[in-house]
Amino acid sequence: MTGNPRRMVDLLKERVVPVRDWRLGTRFAVSFALVAAVVIALVGSLAYNTAAFLIRTDEQTEFDTTVESLSRDLRGPAMDPFSGGNGPTLLHSDSFTYQAITPDGGLQVQVRGGQPVRFLPVTDEDREIAAEEQAGVVHTREDAAHGEEYRIATVSLGGGSGAIQIGQRLSPTESMLDSLATQMLGVGGAVLIGAGVAGWLIGRRVTGRLVRLTEAAEYVSATGRLDYPVPGGEPAARQAAGDEVGRLGNAFSAMLARLAGSKEEQRRLVQNASHELRTPLTSLRTNVSVMRRFEQLPPEGRQQLLDDLQGETRELTDLVDELVQLATDSREDEQPTDVELGALAERVAARTRRRTGREVTVDADGTVVHGRPGALERALSNPVENAAKFDPDGAEPVEIVVREGRVEVRDRGPGVDEQELEHIFERFFRATSARSMPGSGLGLSMVHDIVSAHGGRVLAANRPGGGAVVGFWLPPRSEGDPAADRRD
Repeated sequence: MTGNPRRMVDLLKERVVPVRDWRLGTRFAVSFALVAAVVIALVGSLAYNTAAFLIRTDEQTEFDTTVESLSRDLRGPAMDPFSGGNGPTLLHSDSFTYQAITPDGGLQVQVRGGQPVRFLPVTDEDREIAAEEQAGVVHTREDAAHGEEYRIATVSLGGGSGAIQIGQRLSPTESMLDSLATQMLGVGGAVLIGAGVAGWLIGRRVTGRLVRLTEAAEYVSATGRLDYPVPGGEPAARQAAGDEVGRLGNAFSAMLARLAGSKEEQRRLVQNASHELRTPLTSLRTNVSVMRRFEQLPPEGRQQLLDDLQGETRELTDLVDELVQLATDSREDEQPTDVELGALAERVAARTRRRTGREVTVDADGTVVHGRPGALERALSNPVENAAKFDPDGAEPVEIVVREGRVEVRDRGPGVDEQELEHIFERFFRATSARSMPGSGLGLSMVHDIVSAHGGRVLAANRPGGGAVVGFWLPPRSEGDPAADRRD
């Protein structure tokens, strides 16, 4: 591998994961670290530069003050720092070094007590200052000596008698600033690592639930099963999870539950439909077999066979139409609006009179509900048609009564067995007394679905004196009721 650089580059490319493929937790950690790095760089740079400027300015001010004070003292009454008499006051410290030089540049004495002897460098400019006739003339420069940086000022004594040099050590200050920079880098590095770890922990906490949701979605997509336990779907978890990820888990769990219910409903619909379709298809197949001997049948048998075929075909058509409506749920496309139940009942009654010749009466108040007009009309027409069908004598009219959202369809037919009342709204259920009559057993189940979708409830009972009462209740719409819009 060491002899093939291209192979090494290829291996490196294979091992380096592109940014777009990073896990979300890694992206959180890197993002936190990058933000922290930018903040640390900005704040650290500002803090260091401010501190360095203040410290260096303070040193420069101290140096300038010391030099100015010495120059002022030397410009005063004549004084000779080498005579042993009273001379200028020189403050000793670890940062300052003093020495006196002669006009020829020779070192007469180092004015420094108890410290190692470290002579300051003397230049031609310093000799010129030492030979000055005027006292207090100053020349400053920066120079290096003994492996350290110095700020040096040469102040003339006057009369060409020499000069005093003041040297300020700069290395201790720079060492201190270097130490400060090192400490700030260390603290910044620690903060950077902490930010990365915090980002990773937060990312892991947040993305852990997302990972489990992703696994659930992949499992459902791969297997088609909807019984996968979704994280956050438990009641306690739903109460505790109020953030976006928790809400996503709750919504995903509710969606799977809806899909599972829809799938189960579809399965039962297919099973029941296949069972109900079998009867008319069997009858049609039998009649088709009889049709082979149609010429041999007497006129009465021919007519009976044709009537039977026509009736079975009509029943099969009605059953298929109702199955299509149930499967496609086409009524959901209708826009909801305010519907007056009395006017709706009048339309249903008029159509039933026209189709069956039966008398249908309407006794309605002005109740208004919010819903889909076509769906509600079907919900009312189904029990009215059933009442007309199951009361073939027609001695008394079918009654439609509307009171405060309660709609009742009353007849004087045979009624319903008490044990079957609670089942008449189930799909494909047919009462014992109605099994000899045409019908699919889907009409009242559709009434139940429509009424439930509008926030109401269905009702069924036997009338005193014979007959049945079948209907539903819907929440009335009052003037200015804003709740209707929320029910949509």
